Amino acid sequence: MDDEVLTAALPEERRLLIAAQLRREARVRVDELVVQFAVSGETIRRDLQVLEERGMARRVYGGAVARQSGTWQLPDGGRQVTLRDPKRSIAALAATLVGASDTIVIDAGSTAAEVARALPGSFSGRVLCCSLPAAAELASREGVEVHLSGGQLRRGALSCSGPAAERFFGEYFADHAFLSAGGVHAGAGVTGPWLPENAVRQVILGQAAACYVLADHTKIGKISVGRICRLSDLAGIITDEGADPEEVSALEQAGATMLVAPPVAPAD
Repeated sequence: MDDEVLTAALPEERRLLIAAQLRREARVRVDELVVQFAVSGETIRRDLQVLEERGMARRVYGGAVARQSGTWQLPDGGRQVTLRDPKRSIAALAATLVGASDTIVIDAGSTAAEVARALPGSFSGRVLCCSLPAAAELASREGVEVHLSGGQLRRGALSCSGPAAERFFGEYFADHAFLSAGGVHAGAGVTGPWLPENAVRQVILGQAAACYVLADHTKIGKISVGRICRLSDLAGIITDEGADPEEVSALEQAGATMLVAPPVAPAD
């Protein structure tokens, strides 16, 4: 990273930048980060504690080192587990980015639905959904305000799109948005297969303060038919440890902030 002082970085933005630096350099020092971000040592140590709690760093004397990934073996024949657990890992990391009273957008898709399940019990904010499964997951949560967009329903996915959904999201501003994608590529950016849903995502991108793409390892390095956005439009891309390291590196070199979620135990 350049030696410029990043005085304008907000706390979450600063943590994402530190996480990205850890991925590149394997180690960071508190004294160097203090100069780099023009904040106190106490602030940096608090940032490193948050990153450690998210499984993205390990604190050591004077700084932190990148979390070392162990080998994660899946049960033989566990195709359903293979598809499920990375999504749960991604969702668990995404949920740590949400404040207790935030307004958030949860997109359609199985990984996005996992984010709804992963929100902590302390969450009492507002959730804007275009997905029936995500809305149903949160409908019984006391203190959570759920808004469901209208629009044309896609069978199977139970997701809403079209002009009504676009108008709905155009009326709200959100703190965070968690978007689905069919592919994330260093050259092509973020792409998706369902064009009406891509249009809804483009509206959301203009209304949320920070947008994250949820992309398991099968989506990294892939290109789908329709473009959603540039990498520079995102606060980060959340993936799992199965992502090809070369593809992750290519995305980082293209300017993306990559957040690699540590594995979680399979659900019973």
